[in-house]
Amino acid sequence: MDQHLRNDQLSEALERAEADYIARTPQSQAWQERASGGLPGGNTRTVLHFAPYPLRFVSAKDQWLTDADGHKYRDYLGEYSAGLFGHTCAPIMAAAQKAITDGTVLGGPNTYEVELAELVCARFPALELVRFTNSGTEANMMALGAARAHTGRDKIMVFAGGYHGGVLYIADYAARSNAPFDFVTGTYNDLEATLAAAAGVEDEIAAILVEPMMGGGGAIVADTSFLAGLKDFADQHGIVLIFDEVMTSRNGPGGHQVETGITPHMSTFGKYLGGGFSFGAFGGQREIMRRFDPYEPDALPHAGTFNNNVTSMAAGLTGMRDIYTAERAAAHTERGNRLRSKLNEVIARHGLAAQVTGAGTIMCFHFHGETVRTPEDTKLTRPEAYALFHLEMLKRGIYFARRGYVSLSLELTDEDDAALLAAFDEVLAEHGEKLCP
Repeated sequence: MDQHLRNDQLSEALERAEADYIARTPQSQAWQERASGGLPGGNTRTVLHFAPYPLRFVSAKDQWLTDADGHKYRDYLGEYSAGLFGHTCAPIMAAAQKAITDGTVLGGPNTYEVELAELVCARFPALELVRFTNSGTEANMMALGAARAHTGRDKIMVFAGGYHGGVLYIADYAARSNAPFDFVTGTYNDLEATLAAAAGVEDEIAAILVEPMMGGGGAIVADTSFLAGLKDFADQHGIVLIFDEVMTSRNGPGGHQVETGITPHMSTFGKYLGGGFSFGAFGGQREIMRRFDPYEPDALPHAGTFNNNVTSMAAGLTGMRDIYTAERAAAHTERGNRLRSKLNEVIARHGLAAQVTGAGTIMCFHFHGETVRTPEDTKLTRPEAYALFHLEMLKRGIYFARRGYVSLSLELTDEDDAALLAAFDEVLAEHGEKLCP
């Protein structure tokens, strides 16, 4: 098919899909208009916005979401991996409710945090000591501060297209809203280019902050050789290597660091480890983390009224201890790998240039056939293709991110996966040639 004709057909199909969406979701539209009176664009979390307006949800149960118009959706977004336990996991809810009943703001240490710290340190090899925060963003900020204090240096090596929290977008458009670190920017999955970027300033770099799999960047898995090269470089120059495992810690019994066999000097966490409530954690080698020991004369401050809030501590403890055990994590990761393979089999049956990337229970759709190794490669999918695909899957009751990002909760069943695969098959049959270049 001629590319111009394909583009015209894509634009026409998207216009029809948007009109259909608007007709089906008048209450979401009304809430969007009302929200715009007090929130810029009706929004207080950028990633949740999509055109013509996002769905406005009123309730959720297990793996289901219900919007303001009464439509139900199978939740394949999983709150960007924070929603591992689904929306109403009974043991998590019971633990949180008990913690709330016993008193919410204690103004002192509690017993939950001790047990949760023990479990987290036992699960992840990089952690000799850990501290808790309220989000993955805070965890990354504190880890960078620890690395700067430990090394006496200021520069931070990051990777173009990476995401480490609300003030750590590694992109030009966020330069003014980011925390003002002195960044050295490498190229993901390209060790030679990365080392070239660091040439001459190796001894000024305090930390290397890297996602073992870029989540927001398109579920791009790092080559093990790339991560090993970063570890060697860090060891050679006294740099603190930090794995951002805010998303990937759910993959396998001990996160991506166990899956690859590469243990960083520090790791950061968030998302599901608080049972789905506000949570973050950073930790690593004792010689680095001892700087937060208040008994030490040179201790660093680490504030945060809700760092050890009882709701997140109790829910996280129950989730780690009783539900997402190492065995359950291994099984869930394998389940995600199987689903991703089945999605790629659907693409192959249609003979289309598309793919689903990722690892374990986190994945992303891409509508082109080129190898996806860096965030630049994700730009080969046209925004209009993502928009059409997203709206068509919503019409079939499947909810995930506009950019094609998926993460699986424990509540999703084989029946749900069959529905996802059937919807995907239908959309490719109707729109596949328009979606793919």
